[in-house]
Amino acid sequence: MGEPIIRVEGLSKSYVLRHQQRERYTALRDVIAAKARGLFRSAGTTVTTEEFFALHDVSFDVRPGDRVGIIGRNGAGKSTLLKVLSRITAPSKGRVTLNGRVASLLEVGTGFHPELSGRENIYLNGAILGMSRAEITAKFDEIVAFAEVERFLDTPVKRYSSGMYVRLAFAVAAHLEPEILVVDEVLAVGDAEFQRKCLGKMKDISTGHGRTILFVSHNMGAIRSFCDRCILLEAGQLRSYDATDKVLPLYFGAGNATHTDGFAISATPTDPSGEWFTGTTMDIDVRWEAGRYVPGWHADIACYTLEGEKLFALQSHTLKGFDSSDPRARGIRFSVVNPGLLDRDLRLDIGVRPSEHQPYNVVVENALILRPSVRMIEHNRVPDVLLVPPARCTPITG
Repeated sequence: MGEPIIRVEGLSKSYVLRHQQRERYTALRDVIAAKARGLFRSAGTTVTTEEFFALHDVSFDVRPGDRVGIIGRNGAGKSTLLKVLSRITAPSKGRVTLNGRVASLLEVGTGFHPELSGRENIYLNGAILGMSRAEITAKFDEIVAFAEVERFLDTPVKRYSSGMYVRLAFAVAAHLEPEILVVDEVLAVGDAEFQRKCLGKMKDISTGHGRTILFVSHNMGAIRSFCDRCILLEAGQLRSYDATDKVLPLYFGAGNATHTDGFAISATPTDPSGEWFTGTTMDIDVRWEAGRYVPGWHADIACYTLEGEKLFALQSHTLKGFDSSDPRARGIRFSVVNPGLLDRDLRLDIGVRPSEHQPYNVVVENALILRPSVRMIEHNRVPDVLLVPPARCTPITG
């Protein structure tokens, strides 16, 4: 197999959080007044500290040419991991070994000097990567053409729009031939066409030139189509590192079942084949702890493609069979008929609220993956308009 290009061993990154009971200052005069009051305040103000682990004991290897997606909920430690790998942040414990040059595309603004022009920043970034001026010049026209910023090449980048900034930053990172390319969700700033262009370029430099890509995104469609392996982080810890198709169901709550905040959510096809093909029913159950809600509960579901295209939404109070008056209710069941969905994974968001006119108490995004079957494929298509699938809604009392 050869030596890994990235080896992470027992990596931890912690921060010390200070907690002090005092008002939050929002203006200079407040700060000055607080300092003056402090002259007469008795000693003994309590300050407590807490060690917070953004990453805790993370270990993995990445092979040359791998395309690795890094996924997880907000706050899972994805961006911290990339900053450590990019040598922007030092780890608190553990070791990171990198066998190659690293180019990073993190938050907008990282790596560029705002007062320098686009032209000057291209040469600056190339020099940081250890390239000679002649090597950078050989790639210069290709970078400019890809970024589509020819007219603004000699303008300070601080005057660029966020889209222009990202286009140039990606073009520089991708074309200056690093062995390792690290890309955070910054690509979400660009338009859909440029995102496709970037994914195509990353795939080209990975397969054609053997470069290694680390890619953070909340777009699971992009992760699935681009990455051959995935790292799933949860609360700063490595939950899974495996083939993408094996890791994604864990991110979506083990595929067809998940538990969160006192709720159990599951999806079960009613057809004996265990498939959800056109005309058959999927029972989507949202169960909660006994007594959690008084009579009057409501639940809503929304179904999306992994790329984020909304297909349909259902509200319990608008469906046949809905009855919110049963005090024995332990949950709600949506019985949804497949109206002709494609053979591709879909994600489900769920919201629960105590009544029709109140805000949600609980919202679970990416709660489940639904998997329509390929059977009867001649009728399986997603129409251009939002679907309204046949559905019923009944209380769960057992």
